[in-house]
Amino acid sequence: MSQDERMKVLVAEDDSTSRTLLYAVLTKKGYEVIAVENGADALEALQKEAHPPIAILDWMMPQMDGVNVIKNLRKAERSQPVYIIMLTTKHSKSDIITALQSGANDYLAKPFDIGELTARVSVAKRMVELQASLADKIKELETANDQIKTLSGIVPICANCKNIRDDSGYWRQVEEYVSNHSEAVFSHGICPDCMEKLYPDIWKNINEQPNED
Repeated sequence: MSQDERMKVLVAEDDSTSRTLLYAVLTKKGYEVIAVENGADALEALQKEAHPPIAILDWMMPQMDGVNVIKNLRKAERSQPVYIIMLTTKHSKSDIITALQSGANDYLAKPFDIGELTARVSVAKRMVELQASLADKIKELETANDQIKTLSGIVPICANCKNIRDDSGYWRQVEEYVSNHSEAVFSHGICPDCMEKLYPDIWKNINEQPNED
């Protein structure tokens, strides 16, 4: 989500007064609010590909209550889960446990305090942004991992010329084979043994030079 794009919040509330209040408060705080008045419409909106990442669901709603909306949504969880705040007049510990066990991330009792509401939505926004950031990092790591080439297993190599047989049965020079199976880049030089064998006069002069140390 770009900096100029407002975060979407779904509000599912059958009471028109509460729904209007939630819409006004969250819109003023800079959120893009999608308001529905029953559970079926809420579930439909949250199952879309470009669904709102945050949802405030009333527990008691026509057609489908908030708990069942959450249960249906969590059955087919996608890579970008919805952060859900349950809003209800139910206050008992057993009700809170039921809401959280159904898959709600947070719980807010009616009548709600506007300051508490906006604070909890701010927490939800930070969590959504963190999840999106982690998802991006995972994708970057997966892409990097796919690009990494490695050598493994038994590599057939000629005992004399040191050429290597590839998977197609062709014999390749060591540097060609390694370059095709790794990210290595070769810088060629001559080792002392080869220097002595190929250029004996030069090697002799080098070794006959006095040691300045």
